[in-house]
Amino acid sequence: MWDGDEYQRRFDSLAESGMDVHGEATFVRAYEPKTVLDAGCGTGRVAIELARHGVEVVGADLDESMLGYARQHAPDITWVRSDLAELDLRRTFDVVVMAGNVPLFTAPGTQDALVAGVARHVGMLLVAGFSLNRGYTAQEYDEHCARAGLRLVERFATWDREEFRGGDYAVSVHAV
Repeated sequence: MWDGDEYQRRFDSLAESGMDVHGEATFVRAYEPKTVLDAGCGTGRVAIELARHGVEVVGADLDESMLGYARQHAPDITWVRSDLAELDLRRTFDVVVMAGNVPLFTAPGTQDALVAGVARHVGMLLVAGFSLNRGYTAQEYDEHCARAGLRLVERFATWDREEFRGGDYAVSVHAV
């Protein structure tokens, strides 16, 4: 179980030190989406920043403590408590984003179900950034996306769009 307040304090501290903590939202905004599903939204950091820029956002997460923080700080955003593998919002979004290592927080071997669950909501793009040195590879992720009907269109090493040349982290963009 997470502590949403404690988790968010880390990002608040980074922001106070001058670090840009909105790289994921900036990355997503480059695609000019009207609607975004923040899948695995945590405390809502990405969703709140996207909403601040006029994007209609829905945040989904399984952890009630994280969602509690999000609801308290952005009550106008729709926050949904759900396992992402079972998520069914009966709609699609221009972009579905999984920031913050979301596939690594699911039980080992369930990433295929996670990808299928969020892929149901992809209208145009699925964007995910996660570490590749924790038992789940980019190749496995690409295979799960392909089974869900998505194809890789871009991959970067960072949310700042640095070229991907292998390494321990990837930001992958898959399209319908």
